[in-house]
Amino acid sequence: MSMFGGTGGYFRLDSWILANIVQLGTQRFCRRFLNRTNDPCGRQYDQMTQAARSGCANIAEGSARRATSKETEMRLTDVARASLAELAGDYLNWLMQQEKTPWGKETPGARAVYAVRLDPPAYGEDVVHDACAHILAQKKKFAEWLDADSDETMANALLILIARVIHMLNRQMESQGETFKEEGGFREKLTGIRLEARAQQQQGAPVCPECGKPMARRTAKSGKNAGREFWGCTGYPECKGVREMEGAK
Repeated sequence: MSMFGGTGGYFRLDSWILANIVQLGTQRFCRRFLNRTNDPCGRQYDQMTQAARSGCANIAEGSARRATSKETEMRLTDVARASLAELAGDYLNWLMQQEKTPWGKETPGARAVYAVRLDPPAYGEDVVHDACAHILAQKKKFAEWLDADSDETMANALLILIARVIHMLNRQMESQGETFKEEGGFREKLTGIRLEARAQQQQGAPVCPECGKPMARRTAKSGKNAGREFWGCTGYPECKGVREMEGAK
């Protein structure tokens, strides 16, 4: 088990690995190029490093919550994505302050950064140690740009890496959403189990004519039958089976 709790499954996510490279690169960028002249109160430094940290932290936290709530996992993944988008805005602003534009996608520099692929992680029993070593090894692949003396080069490379992480997070959220629709998460399943158990305890509760699950007493909240009791399937909203309740008013 990971020293950080849970199984540490996020250590194997390319999005988390690349987000760590973005965080390390951003910290180096801020140390090298922000100073008392262009950032007298240190606000830009704090804003950029915190946005980079938030990207990593929320990817990790979202993955750790996977077993308990798919909804929470998706929300935290979205927070990570928003934090990195904010960081990208800071790099764009940095370039425009100097009357420069970011590299076009088809420029040699951009194509070279996009072409660098991450190696698949191969961790042993010491996952935390091996993950950190893996991140540093992958970071070296981008050393040409992240160790450059030019702030323009660093900013452009980091913009591309951020875009790649956001693309990965978009795909993760699509997958998370599909899984949530099909399976739900632990909390969602627990709610269903409770509803089913409650229905089984209700004397005379029938089974759903659509799916065969137990039904529960419900009260119509609107329409011509507002206030009238009926039997509703405990599998709702996946199943919308209903039965009339004898003697209901």
